[in-house]
Amino acid sequence: MASIVQFENVGLRYGTGAEVLSDVSFSLGKGAFYFLTGASGAGKTSLLKLLYLAQRPSRGLIRLFGEDAVTMARGRLPGFRRRIGVVFQDFRLVQHLSTYDNVALPLRIAGMSEKELDTPVREMLAWVGLAERADARPPTLSGGEQQRVAIARAVIGRPEMLVADEPTGNVDPDMAERLLHLFDALNRLGTTVVVATHDLHLISRIPNARMMRLDRGRLSDPTGELRFPPGAPA
Repeated sequence: MASIVQFENVGLRYGTGAEVLSDVSFSLGKGAFYFLTGASGAGKTSLLKLLYLAQRPSRGLIRLFGEDAVTMARGRLPGFRRRIGVVFQDFRLVQHLSTYDNVALPLRIAGMSEKELDTPVREMLAWVGLAERADARPPTLSGGEQQRVAIARAVIGRPEMLVADEPTGNVDPDMAERLLHLFDALNRLGTTVVVATHDLHLISRIPNARMMRLDRGRLSDPTGELRFPPGAPA
């Protein structure tokens, strides 16, 4: 399987503090599905930030889509980021835009016309159960509804890689299953998916997914082949 991401001996520290990630090395196969697990504070969010280019490492090599992401000129980063869909823990919706316009934003940035984007946006809103909330703005939505808007926005453009940080933490179990099915369907279309989660039930729903576990800033299974027995702590 061709690799879409390679990390080699990557370390990350914020300021002068201790490293939050140490000697992290792994590859992500193109079109594969990964779950990233680990205790709170293990470094999952920091690792995801490196994946979607919000943070540069303190040391080590990161190759993304075949190019060196560490030395890449800042002017090229926005174009690379458009190839990555991101679901943030804090949603990061544009507060003055409607649900429809938040979801349509990536397609507009990509240059799609209003006529072309209307159908896919409305179909996506229906899929995540927000068709009747298309005109609502984020401050009027519940946490779970905002999470669904954030996920719809992240996947609407069929990104080459999807990175999701605890994407089902604010929705009920039925909606969590539905959203995971959406990630799985996107993965089957060729998108590499990386989901950080504590939810063992969700992990069990994607039997072919690979597992990566962080333990105090170190990757305990860099091959991505780790499997957790039922009831094991995530």
